[in-house]
Amino acid sequence: MTDPFSSPGAKAPPKPFTASEGHRPIRSFVLRQGRFTEAQQRAFDTQWPRFGLDYTGQPRDYDAAFGRAARRVLEIGFGNGDALRFAAQQDPTRDYIGLEVHAPGVGRLLNALEADGADHVRLYHYDAVEVLRNEVAEGSLDEVRIYFPDPWHKKRHNKRRLIQPEFATLVASRLAPDGRLHAATDWQDYAEQMWDVLDATPGLRNRAGPRGQVPRPAWRPQTHFETRGQNLGHGVWDLLYDRC
Repeated sequence: MTDPFSSPGAKAPPKPFTASEGHRPIRSFVLRQGRFTEAQQRAFDTQWPRFGLDYTGQPRDYDAAFGRAARRVLEIGFGNGDALRFAAQQDPTRDYIGLEVHAPGVGRLLNALEADGADHVRLYHYDAVEVLRNEVAEGSLDEVRIYFPDPWHKKRHNKRRLIQPEFATLVASRLAPDGRLHAATDWQDYAEQMWDVLDATPGLRNRAGPRGQVPRPAWRPQTHFETRGQNLGHGVWDLLYDRC
């Protein structure tokens, strides 16, 4: 496949602003350029002012960002944005915040949001841990969703997985007292780690009981990653935790 950025005058995809490695020496993602289309570039140029949130490192006034006061759902690592778009279409009463570091997926979703007129959605092109730590107030989220995070399936890479004790504690602190965390994976080994971490996190209670899972909820559509995993013979685990 021809690299779309190899020709003279072609633009490179936007890169997320990232905090210094001194603050977070091990990241749960690796930036892969992928194919970044002209349509996705136009989306950044024209739709980012409407739907984008630039990272400031300071507490964010989301009521001002959305122009209203509403409960908020945050999806971490939305990929191509299919699940986030579906949820926003079905649930206009809540505000949705999406975080993704890979530019093609952000550009694709920007175009979809413009087509939908989805003014109750905002996107970050940034590291989710830094956003949670510095821009999201404690107790301010109704729900956090993490669907099919990178499994980093090689044992020597397990330390890069997103669901770690420090991260789980951070997420729990950002959930409202009646909030919930919904995580899904198609890797059994990662599901086991999620149970190890999340069942032990103060302030989180597994709705299905210790090491329990729930059927796929209606608010989560079957995603591309889920379908791919099932084609490979993987199971799918949905884990639902209530803030207590």
